[in-house]
Amino acid sequence: MSSKLSVKDVMSKPVSIAKSALIPEALSKMLENGIDPIVVTNDRVVVGTASRRTIAEKMGSKKTGNIPASQIRVASVTKEDFTSVYQDQDVELLVPLLQRYKIVVVWDEEHRLIGQVTKGDLLKVMKPEGGIENIIEIAPKISAEDRVVQLHRRMVNNGSTRFVVMSDNKPVGIVTETDIAKVLVKMKNEIDKHFENALRNVTAGDIMSSPIVSVSAKTPVADIVNTMIKKNISTIPVEDGGKVIGLVTRKSLVNAL
Repeated sequence: MSSKLSVKDVMSKPVSIAKSALIPEALSKMLENGIDPIVVTNDRVVVGTASRRTIAEKMGSKKTGNIPASQIRVASVTKEDFTSVYQDQDVELLVPLLQRYKIVVVWDEEHRLIGQVTKGDLLKVMKPEGGIENIIEIAPKISAEDRVVQLHRRMVNNGSTRFVVMSDNKPVGIVTETDIAKVLVKMKNEIDKHFENALRNVTAGDIMSSPIVSVSAKTPVADIVNTMIKKNISTIPVEDGGKVIGLVTRKSLVNAL
């Protein structure tokens, strides 16, 4: 069925922001529209994307010093991390592109921005075959007492962007780059020269999403995809015998296509 579809059949309305805009506006727009990353423009020309992760990395960096988030522009967290297609191209072309990029920008015949395709958009029309063993990722586990500064460091140094919070060997919450970005932007706006000291007291338990949505190792892949789309979440822990054995993410699902 997917071979009969074109890009315009799966693309969504583009959500963009000017590179001169401020960080809180970009994060708010991403959260409001349930997207990550957001397309960044300059005089209506696409120059890159800004993600929740790049915002979190920037806000937690010592290089920003005591500068409030409300004074830091989107340009400072913009990466040239996107690719593009035309609306009439075959949808199959999107698979290898979204295995590499978080977002695909869609042009019309005159090279104007008319749409975007995310992993979530693609998963609405294409689902990987096979069992959950083909899509599961390692689940980094932390405790509710772990400090956000430590998680930020792991994100920057190791690329870890989601953590399962455990208590008594049971999952009680999940922390993603979104949670880290939200608390850092909030604190960066409200606290000036004491920002670093205040941040040291923030724990995973303070910012985690709870209760978590999880699935069993026997859950059909199609059901997992449908749950993700319905609840607009990007990560689902997988449990087997009451223990977390891994994570399913939109990235792992698209990589399995």
